[in-house]
Formats: sequence, structure tokens, C-alpha cells
Amino acid sequence: MPATVFFAAGPANWEEYRNPLNAAFTAAGLDIVMSDRTDDPASVDYIVFAPGGVIEDFGPYVNCKAVLNLWAGVERLVTNPTLTQPLARMVDWGLTEGMEEYVVGHVLRHHLGMDAHIHGQDGVWRNSVLPPLARERPVAMLGLGELGQASARALTALNFPVMGWSRSPKAIDGIECRSGEDGLAHVLSRAEIAVLLLPLTENTRDLMNADRLALMPEGAVIINPGRGPLIDDTALLAALDEDRIGHATLDVFRTEPLPPDHPFWAHPRVTVTPHIAADTRPSSSSQVIAENIRRGEAGEPFLHLVDRSRGY
Repeated sequence: MPATVFFAAGPANWEEYRNPLNAAFTAAGLDIVMSDRTDDPASVDYIVFAPGGVIEDFGPYVNCKAVLNLWAGVERLVTNPTLTQPLARMVDWGLTEGMEEYVVGHVLRHHLGMDAHIHGQDGVWRNSVLPPLARERPVAMLGLGELGQASARALTALNFPVMGWSRSPKAIDGIECRSGEDGLAHVLSRAEIAVLLLPLTENTRDLMNADRLALMPEGAVIINPGRGPLIDDTALLAALDEDRIGHATLDVFRTEPLPPDHPFWAHPRVTVTPHIAADTRPSSSSQVIAENIRRGEAGEPFLHLVDRSRGY
């Protein structure tokens, strides 16, 4: 008997994911019936979901074996009291490689001072400031999950000394790992560039507040492709205006799309990118969904299960 998959991630995603998912199911040897609607919640074996999808109450899906999220972030799901089924977040190679490329690109941009030349086409020969070598530019990676570790390794391969911080202690070859409040202060006080790739929880909301921004060396750069509320916007704008923070490259925001009148748009030391750092790609993420359904049907453990107590 085929397994029933309810694609509850919304009409736009249905058009984008329907064919890649069916192809992945076939490649995995799965017998699947998938639809973007259902009149019988009790018949659903798996739910493919994304925040903003077509359901909010998971209670009627009493036989659902797992909810498989299309995105890496699950902060809007873990607080849903009706979701009692196993919840898996998305971890796939396409998303990971996209994040690595975004992080490396913007770290190198600020490390090499590229903006002065890209925007300085005014006849002035600017060769007086030689940037340090990568080995002389400490970088902090706040968040050492799949994306943080991959990005940190990509930077260490370019000789950047990377210091990593996470809530719980970790040991990663080639990366100085710290945890706890003292560890965060140590990392921030040395980091000329800080990359934020933490999950959003009550413990990380407004993590980069005025006190923590003040710990960073004068002129340091913030790069946030993680979650918008990791940063206190007001504190960041003040630090930029007071020349304590040199630049902020921001890909995620408290409200998206970022409102046209938000001060980030006009600030000369802020770069806004429209949540493009790393997106789930249908071809690769469909393979992850298919593998998790294969595991469920075979009675094997699911990949990338969310720890509800931690929120990620």
C-alpha cells in the first residue's frame, strides 16, 4: 500500500517541488501518493511543510509519522502546541554550499576592502592601505550547527583564524571553539568579522545587543545570514553611527520583506541582501525528504530530528 504524503507548504512551493519530489521518490524506490490537499487527515503518513503553509493545526493528523520541514529554521514550528509528531528540519548539501559561498564571499569582500574600489571609480589611485593576510584577520562564527561548521571550515581553508561559539561545548578540528557567556565575550572581543548562524531561540534573541556589540574591536564587521532577531536593530544602528561597528551585511530581518522606510536601507554602512544567503533547492532537498520517508517506512531513525527542548 502506498504511503500518503500531504504537501502542506503552500501553492507556490507545490508548483516548484512537485516534480522534483516525485522524481526523488521514484529514485528511492518509494511507492508514494502525494497531493497538496487532503479531505482525510487521518490517512496522511507524512507532511511536507514550510512556515506559512496551508495548515496550522496538526492535531487531526493522528497517523502522521513525521512532519518534514522544507527549511532549516523551525522556530515557528516548535512553539505550535498541536504539533506532537516527530519534526525534521532541512539539512541538504545545496543549502549548505549556498551558505558557504555567501559567507566566504562577504567575508572576503570586507577583508579585502573591495567596496573602496568598487565604489571609488573617481580617478583617485587608492593603493595606500594594504589589507592584512587572512591569517591575520580573526573571524567569529556564532553558531556551529551544520551551516556554521561548513562555513567555518571554508574560511579556515583560506587561512582565516576562526573562533566558533555555540551554546553547548563543541570540538572541531582547526577551529577554536568556545561556549557560555565567558566564551562569547572572548570570541567577540577578538573578532574583526563576526558571522551569525545561530538558530533563533529565547536564549539567542537579541544576542547582539549594545553590550555585546561594544565588546568587538573598533571597526569590526557583522555579517548576519542567520536570523534577523539575533541582532538588536537599535543597538546596531547606534554602534554604526558611533563608528564602533564598521559595517553590517544583513540578509535576514525581523520583518520581511524589509519595509522601504527602515533605516537599514539608507545607512551607508549597511548592506541589505533580500534573504538570499542560502535557500532550499528543490532538487537536493527533495532527496533529503525522500530519504527520510524511506527511513520512516523501513522503521529506521529519521534524519535531522528537532530537539523540542532546545528549539532546533
